[in-house]
Amino acid sequence: MSNSATIGGGLRERKRAATRAAITAVARSLTAERGLNGYTVEDVCEQAGISRRTFFNYFPSKEDAILGHFDDELPEEIFTEFLQGGSSSPAGEVSPTLLRDMVQLSLRMSEQMTASPAETRQLIGVIKKEPQLMLKIIGASEEREAGFAKMLAEREGIPADHPLVSMAIVLMGNIARKSSMAFFSEGNTRPYRELLLENVAAARTLFAQPFDLTDSAATEGPR
Repeated sequence: MSNSATIGGGLRERKRAATRAAITAVARSLTAERGLNGYTVEDVCEQAGISRRTFFNYFPSKEDAILGHFDDELPEEIFTEFLQGGSSSPAGEVSPTLLRDMVQLSLRMSEQMTASPAETRQLIGVIKKEPQLMLKIIGASEEREAGFAKMLAEREGIPADHPLVSMAIVLMGNIARKSSMAFFSEGNTRPYRELLLENVAAARTLFAQPFDLTDSAATEGPR
């Protein structure tokens, strides 16, 4: 592919990402102001300066427009670097830098987000106002986690259903989620990096404790 074609393709995708972001901004603003049922797709189109056809080229529904397109803000190179981090260890053998690289990936992803804390708080407020959006969020989260699981399995040379993959996704995902909730809470003054690293350190302390299921208290279970 020629340089001009590559540049042209990149420019087109940036324009598409900008249009998606504009639609999302309008949809969130209208939802915060009027509620999910208080406006139409046509209202979004009018304020975003697009046609109805263009709207549906980007999003299948108002709900999808409100949540936005997460991957628009993430450059491919951060995932490429993560994949390359496992190249030094044999396939099927867990790379010694996996935890560090997962934490670094989470930090880099947070740094690439273009939405301001105020905009993110607006989205959180919209979700609280319209709980039905949680179904969309759950679906999107499951799809995203499946993508991360596939990438992690590829990096480590193990099956996508390997326990290490599922536990890495569950644990790191919940640590990042907990850190994000604290970061975007009203009155927070601490940076996301500090919150995330604090929570990772707490998890490491917990899992570093001795664990022996042959202990009588552990095998007897609760009385």
